[in-house]
Amino acid sequence: MAQENQISTMIPAETLTDILAKVNALNASLANYLLFNLTPTDRLELSKMGDKTIAFVQKSLEYAENNPSLVPVYLDIPEAKKDFALSQDLNSVLKQVSTLQRAIEDTMMVAGSEAYNAALVFYNSVKGASRVNVPGSEAVYSDLQQRFAMKRKKAEIK
Repeated sequence: MAQENQISTMIPAETLTDILAKVNALNASLANYLLFNLTPTDRLELSKMGDKTIAFVQKSLEYAENNPSLVPVYLDIPEAKKDFALSQDLNSVLKQVSTLQRAIEDTMMVAGSEAYNAALVFYNSVKGASRVNVPGSEAVYSDLQQRFAMKRKKAEIK
């Protein structure tokens, strides 16, 4: 029974080099704007701005700009507008990058799955060959079986 092959392509070294250079250029272009590396706790504690919140923020800033008498003296509306604009700009970049990331992940997953399945077929063939003492199979099997070595539970060790 032949193994199903959904993908059969390779990225030429020259193309991969070009892609990585462009990713590095993108990182360099964004370096002055991507200023944070939040911890999981930081992420939990920050207020989030989803689709509904975007409309709320936009309306609030418009109202604040049109009704300066309602704005508290300690609230910097121009700075809030600047933050909102940055958020929107980065969101448009994120949408593009997320779509690309998903396509990369999906293709990588299919290619990896096919490679792993081929390795498993080979491993099982070597395992069978080792059982019937085919010359050379034992060394290959011994090396490959380490991938599947079961770790003992602490309770079993005692």
